[in-house]
Amino acid sequence: MSARESLLAAVPGGSLGGWIHGSGPPVLLLHGGPGLAYDYLDGLGAEIGDGYRVAAFQQRGLAPSLEDGPFDIVTAVADVCAVLDALGWERAWVVGHSWGGHLLLHVALGAGERLLGGLAVDPLGGVGDGGTAAFEAELAARTPEEARARAFELDERAMRGEGTPEEVDESMRLLWPAYFASPEHTLPYEHWESSVPAYSGLWEAINAGLPTLAADLGRIKVPFGVVAGGASPMPVEAAAAATAAAIPGAWLDIVPGAGHFPWFERPGCVRAALDRLTSA
Repeated sequence: MSARESLLAAVPGGSLGGWIHGSGPPVLLLHGGPGLAYDYLDGLGAEIGDGYRVAAFQQRGLAPSLEDGPFDIVTAVADVCAVLDALGWERAWVVGHSWGGHLLLHVALGAGERLLGGLAVDPLGGVGDGGTAAFEAELAARTPEEARARAFELDERAMRGEGTPEEVDESMRLLWPAYFASPEHTLPYEHWESSVPAYSGLWEAINAGLPTLAADLGRIKVPFGVVAGGASPMPVEAAAAATAAAIPGAWLDIVPGAGHFPWFERPGCVRAALDRLTSA
């Protein structure tokens, strides 16, 4: 993989920081969370590899980006456009993971003219509750009983905006093995920086916006693909499949034996899906 260059995009009140590398068609990555550090996208960037010009940025709430809000969908979409402007990309392929895949849906509707196409990777869905209830139930079922109550207590505090970054990290550490197809084969857990205001504010915005989003998915006009981990705690039918079915012309690729980070458990699957999207 080629050496990275730094990325800095101006937004009202500050800037958004990130990285860019490679050469070829432009691809912007949107990380999950919300309110979490974007470092884990390094693995996805490596998965995509040569042949694309790939960029990623830290969404507002954490350094190296502006730490202040507002934390809402309109601002999140505007931030994506600001990054595209800073890159000099009139249009780009956008790949979003988890919450980033959900944000991609809003970008496709609110700024579709900036997209060449979109790829949502094991996303929070855009229909019904987005798959949230089934996702939380599956995380709980996969987490040992002695850790389960503590993890969800801390997560609920963060949802209310009452938690601390240390508590978010503890909750993530307890739940971490449940995100993978096999708890014995996981990405090494590293401390994840987090922004409780971003987490709380954006989850409130996600839930408030779901009914309108579901009604509007049929207006997405750009080429669109969805990759789902077949063994992910994110429910395939309620999240990925229902969302793909609501978008005209969208396709769904279910990756057997993959969890919430499919590029880790089935290397090459996201690159193959991106190649499929860009070559259509």
